[in-house]
This record gives sequence, C-alpha cells and structure tokens, in this order.
Amino acid sequence: MGAVPSTPRKNARPQDTAEYLIGTFVGKKSFPISSDFWQKLLELPLTIEWPDHRIRQACELLAQNNYHTRHLAKLLTHLVRCLQESMSTSVGPSTIYTKAVNAAHMSSVFLKYLIENAKSDNFTELYLTLDEGETTTEEYLPRDQNLESFVMRGMLSFIGTSDVSSHTCLLHHELLNFMLVAMSTQLHSGPSPGPKDVHPFIDAAIAEEISLVSSVVRRLLLNYIAQPRLPLNGAPYSIFSEVGQHGVLQKVGSAAANLVLFPFNYLVGSSGDGSRSPLAENSLLLLLILIHYRKCVMLDESTTDKSEDSATSDSLLKETSYFYDNPYCKALENARDIEFDRVDVEGNAHNGPLVRLPFASLFDTLGLYLDEESSVLLLYSLVHGNSDFLEYVLVRTDLDTLLMPILETLYNASRRTSNQIYMLLIILLILSQDSSFNASIHKLILPNVPWYQERLLNHTSLGSLMVIILIRTVKYNLSKLRDVYLHTNCLATLANMAPHVHRLSAYASQRLVSLFDMLSRKYNKLAELRNDKMVMTKANSVGGSIAEDMSTELHIYTDFLRIVLEILNAILTYALPRNPEVVYAIMHRQEVFQPFKNHPRFNELLENIYTVLDFFNSRMDSQRMDGEWSVEKVLQVIIINCRSWRGEGMKMFTQLRFTYEQENHPEEFFIPYVWQLVLSRCSFSFNPGAINLFPVDMPVEDADAKEEADRHQDGELNVVV
Repeated sequence: MGAVPSTPRKNARPQDTAEYLIGTFVGKKSFPISSDFWQKLLELPLTIEWPDHRIRQACELLAQNNYHTRHLAKLLTHLVRCLQESMSTSVGPSTIYTKAVNAAHMSSVFLKYLIENAKSDNFTELYLTLDEGETTTEEYLPRDQNLESFVMRGMLSFIGTSDVSSHTCLLHHELLNFMLVAMSTQLHSGPSPGPKDVHPFIDAAIAEEISLVSSVVRRLLLNYIAQPRLPLNGAPYSIFSEVGQHGVLQKVGSAAANLVLFPFNYLVGSSGDGSRSPLAENSLLLLLILIHYRKCVMLDESTTDKSEDSATSDSLLKETSYFYDNPYCKALENARDIEFDRVDVEGNAHNGPLVRLPFASLFDTLGLYLDEESSVLLLYSLVHGNSDFLEYVLVRTDLDTLLMPILETLYNASRRTSNQIYMLLIILLILSQDSSFNASIHKLILPNVPWYQERLLNHTSLGSLMVIILIRTVKYNLSKLRDVYLHTNCLATLANMAPHVHRLSAYASQRLVSLFDMLSRKYNKLAELRNDKMVMTKANSVGGSIAEDMSTELHIYTDFLRIVLEILNAILTYALPRNPEVVYAIMHRQEVFQPFKNHPRFNELLENIYTVLDFFNSRMDSQRMDGEWSVEKVLQVIIINCRSWRGEGMKMFTQLRFTYEQENHPEEFFIPYVWQLVLSRCSFSFNPGAINLFPVDMPVEDADAKEEADRHQDGELNVVV
C-alpha cells in the first residue's frame, strides 16, 4: 500500500475494490466532500479482514497525507450525515445503516492511530477542519459549528434517541467504540487536569445541552441494565479469518460484530468473557469516562508566571484555575426511579431534567455484575452522588443482592486490585451511615455462605458476615497492603454498625475480640522497637528519623486500638442484652485487655468493659455448678443475666459516627482509574509510550521482539501498537 492501487476492473473482486478505495482514502489525492468516492467507500460489502501490519501501513499513509487531503474530517462528516439520515427513517436495516457502521469503524481505526502517535499537545495531527476551497461545506457542516462539536452532537443524538434493537445494535456498538477512541486523548495528559489540556471530542461532548446529555446518560444506563446481545443472525455478511487465526466471531461472541473491513481486535478486543454484553460494557465505560471528566480553565491567564519552575507553576495553576460543572455527573445525580414519580413537596429545585430509570432493574443488574470493577465504580457513583438511589438501596429488603458480591470480593481481596477494595469499602461506609441499614442487615439470615472456606457459616446474619469480612480485611491489610486508609475505612464502618448490632454470631464476636488482640500485639511490638531505637539514638546520635517514624506509626495504632475499644463499648452500652455472644467473647479473652487498663488513652473505655466483666463474673461465681463449666452452661448464665442488665455504672460516651467525604481533587484519582479500567476491560490497545495519565510498565523485551518481527514482515520498521 505504498502507493494508490490502480482502478480495479468493472468485475473486480471485492478484495481488489477494497484495496483501491482504502488506498485512495489514505493516498495523496484529495477528494471533495461531495465526491461520489465517499459513497463507494462506505458501501463496500465489508467481508474482508486485513492483517494488522497492512492496517498500520494504511494508518501511516493517512497520517502523512491527512494534512493535505483532510480525509479523516470528511469521513467524520459523512458519518454524521449517515446518522442523521438513519434517524429520519423508520424502516429496518438499510444501506444507510451499513454505511454508518463502516464510517464509524474506519474513523475509529484511523483516529486511534493519529491520537496515540500524536506529537503535539493540541492534536493538530487530526486536522479537524475541511478544505478551505470546499464550496458545498454548508450542506455538510454548519458554518457555526466546528467539526468536533458537529461530530459529538450527531453521535450523542443518535445514542440518546435511538433504541437499541436487532437492526441498530451493531451501529450503537461501533459508535460507542468510536467514542472511547475519541476520548482517549486523555491518556496523553498528566493525572492532574490542567487548563492547557486539549481534548477536542470530550470537551465538545461536555459542552452539549443538558437535555441531550440526560438522554445519553439514560440510554447508557439502560444498555447496562438490558445487557443487549449483538444478534447472532443479524449479519447480512459472513466473516473470513486468516488461516490459523480465531475469527472475530469467537472474540466478541457475535457475528454481527464483524461487519468491519479491518479486524476488530486491532481496535478494541473483547474482555475474554463471551457471556458478557460488549455493548453494555462499552456503554458503562463511556458513562464512567463522561461523569468523571473535569474540564479545567484559568481564572486569569496573566497570573501565571512562565518563568517559574514546574512545581511552583503547577501549584499556582491549581490556585488560579477552576473546573466547569460536569453535566453528565449532574444528570446521574438527577436520576429518579421511573416507578416512583413523586412530587417534590418541599419545593427542592432540580438542576436540569430528570433521568427516569427503573431503579429495581438497575439494583438487580449491579448485584449480578459487582465482580467487575466498572460496576463497582458505577455503584459508588450512584450511592455517593444520587441521594434518591441511595435511599432506594437502603429500603430494599434484599440487601444481600448487593452486599453478598461485595463481601465475597473483599473475602478474595488478594486477587483484586487495591482500587477495587477501596471502592467497595467506601460503599459499605456510605451505607453504614444509615441506622436503618445497620439494623436491617442483622435481621436478614443467610442459610449458608458457600464461598467462605475457613469454617461453615450456617444461618448467619448478613450483619455478622459483614463484621467477619471487615475484620478479615483489616488482617489482610495488616499483613499485605499495610494501608492506613484501608484500615480506617474498615474500622469506621464497624464503628457505625456497633450501636445497632443485634445477635452478633459467636464467630463474629470472637473475631472482634481477636482484632483487639492482634492490634495490641502489633502496638506492643512497635512500642518495644521504638524504645530500642530511642536508646540507640541517645547513645549514637543517629537514627532519629527512624525513631520518629516509629512514633508516628505507634500513634496510628493507638488510634486503631481506641476505635476497636469504642466499637466494643458501643455494643455493650447500647446493645448488650441483644448480644450475649459478645459478652461471652470478652469474658473468654479478658486477659487481652489487662495490659492496657492503666493506659491514658484507653483507661476510660476499659472501665466500661471491666464493669461488664465484674457484673457477669460475679454472677458466674454465685452459681452453684455440678461438674465443670461448659461453653453452653456459661452462655446460658450470660443469657439469663443479660435480661437483668441495667447498665449501672457504665459511662456514656459520644456515639462514634463516621461519614465519607471525597477529597478536594477526586479527578486525580478517578480519571486515571477509569482509563485503567477501559484499557483492561476492552483490551483497548494503546501505545504504552504515549500514556502519561498513569505509570505504565514498558514491556521492553516484547517491544523489541515485535519491532524485529515487523522488520522481517514489512521490510521496514512499523509503529509498535
């Protein structure tokens, strides 16, 4: 494809025709936007699959010639025209749909190459303008719109207003692929959005009117709920794969996904799970990109001194810039249950049109797919940002639908990413802020917990299981991650739950006391090491910073121990009669509290625990027993005396209540996180060397091998994708 092939004969094979038309598209000759060349290009019977190296050659040629031809801009313009025409027709499958699919896919392939190989910060390589000499531009592109706004409006209008059916499913799928590609300009930027960042397509999408934004958010969520399959019999064409290669059909699980000229895996592969809906997954990923994007602008450009060093300049930029409100985030916050059309009697004004959704279906779908990080992030976005959805979740009687997959994921924390664990713990913390949630989870009894391997958990309450898993997560974090933030979230959730604990199981009660024991041993070890280092520091005048670090860590564990004591206090103060197993566990391990009885940070809290111990120990001593005490007999005495417990001598402490608040710049976490999900879930290939959004490990040996293979195959060095 080093040169434009000669014009094929009239009865040429489709392969030859495709070679000619694609070669012409990427070649040096510029075709007017009104030329019939574009119709021929988009009407190809797309049954041909090219090898990756041929596609890279085509992309390289377009990159060389696009400045002169502006063919990418013209292809995008024809794509929007096809979408506009398809929305105006009520008939089923037609040529216009095929043309739109072709235009969307070809645009995605070439746009992706140009973006990932862009050398400029403002993506001038895209040349998103038409030829100045075009005389019929107004017919194709309104003069009051730039191309990126025209393209985004056309695509968002189709996505937001067109139902997903067997006829339109493939087109929706290709448009979502294009949107993911178009917004991948974010991968070039650093993790902290700045006013100088240029993202043509996503900025255009953010600037759209709220009614269109709301319709798009609704459609993307409905796609996620419906999990539509690309119809197996919906393709009018077959697909031909290279010998020895798996067909695209096997990669994405649907013949309809293969109406493409180029191999689908070159652009966006599947997640490897044929049971999942690619359309639903891409809808969710696009939604996450849109709702977490933040557009940064300067308050006053004159305040920035370009002569300052980069660190000072970055700090100044944060102080003199602000973020536009994100309309997609607002639309998600305004989502309301379609089954509950209540009137706002308090007169609270809503910022924009409401997005009507079936909350029941959304709740159930989330429960099915919470093993996926993208679904976890959606649930977080809903419970944190949408008070109506949070309220809906809290009144559901089947909370196990959401909590069981969350707890199972935490149980398997070693096989999950730290970000996913953080998100799940924050979700639990948000839910635990509601007293009705804390009460209801102890009323829901689970027949069994098959995935819990350490012991049989039969007829355990959901609340007891939650306590067990949170404590297990603390222990895992203590030995592996050692993250203070994770510890704090686990303990904060337990503290919120404590006053509402009801009939905590024997195993959960034992785990709670053993948590104090484990943290106390860690505390004692740190205290001993700290003291040794301080002695060495005084003797040798070195190691002061080490001793200081140990003092800081010791202070952290002091806080952790205090929170655990406050958790036990809350149960004993507000819910002792309902929790005889907690009393038994404390009595059984009462020696673990003794070393801290006179500790200034703990003595008041331990006074309450010893008041309880004194009460029940005295009742035990007054019992006449024939034979030795058994667990059952001790527990029976505790249960009987729980009825006469009046809490005399107990000190009342302010009830702990932890709430979750986002940090000041959440976009610095969420934007990189979302794109890591996009790259992992879609197998969205992108040149690692071009990614600045988050750290990427460069596979040096693999890259070298790839380059060597390309040299032998093509006779020249190709760009590694």
